[in-house]
Amino acid sequence: MGVRLMVVDEHRLLAEALASALKLRGHRVLAAAAPTAGAAELVVSRAPEVCLLGTAAPAEPGVFDPIVTIKRERPQVAVVVLGPVPSPRGIAAAFAAGASGYVRHDERIEGVERAMMKARAGEAAVAPQLLQGAFTELLNPAAQPDDEGQRLLRLLTPREVEVLVRVAEGEDTRLIAAGMRIAPSTARTHVQRVLMKLGVGSRLEAAALAARTGLLDRAVSAGAAGPSRPSPGPGAGGPAGAGGAAGVGGPGPV
Repeated sequence: MGVRLMVVDEHRLLAEALASALKLRGHRVLAAAAPTAGAAELVVSRAPEVCLLGTAAPAEPGVFDPIVTIKRERPQVAVVVLGPVPSPRGIAAAFAAGASGYVRHDERIEGVERAMMKARAGEAAVAPQLLQGAFTELLNPAAQPDDEGQRLLRLLTPREVEVLVRVAEGEDTRLIAAGMRIAPSTARTHVQRVLMKLGVGSRLEAAALAARTGLLDRAVSAGAAGPSRPSPGPGAGGPAGAGGAAGVGGPGPV
């Protein structure tokens, strides 16, 4: 017997493609939608047996709030999260919010279908290794490493953090050298060391990684990039946060 379900994903095309595939396998899809502010309310009003909820960032704060709403209003609805390979913290957050399962985005349609059937039957629909990681996170939260931004920050010296901030603001080697009052060759060496330590191949990648992980915000709040920095050189951007990274003009020469 087919499952009565809803598919909710931020990418409408993916949601509709998955819905079409499940319809062909005999399931009744009540709706396929991109998430909006009323996504949880839509699920509550339709009351499916299973809701497939897609997310691209399982560790993002508040991403599983719709599950909390759904389970509070319709506890009989089983929610299965579709997402990337999660951190233990991400999958733990999904189950803490009330999810019945977690399926990776690269799973085959047969795997999604099995997860749906298990969730409808009241079973945990998750791969054993993912579940083990979630239990470890819940039982030993203090044993988990700090977040990625903090880990990356510890890899860099204060001078390298300052270089990264300037890179994120779009400064080229000449401006970095002038602003820090060092030789261009020294500035180039600092940039190369920052790229190597962050494991990226270009200035643009370094700026994007720093913004995505919150490394720049942590550096500024800790004062790591402030004391040794003179007045900004010409062309320097705004504050050294995510907004600075958005102003990167391009990789530029190292």
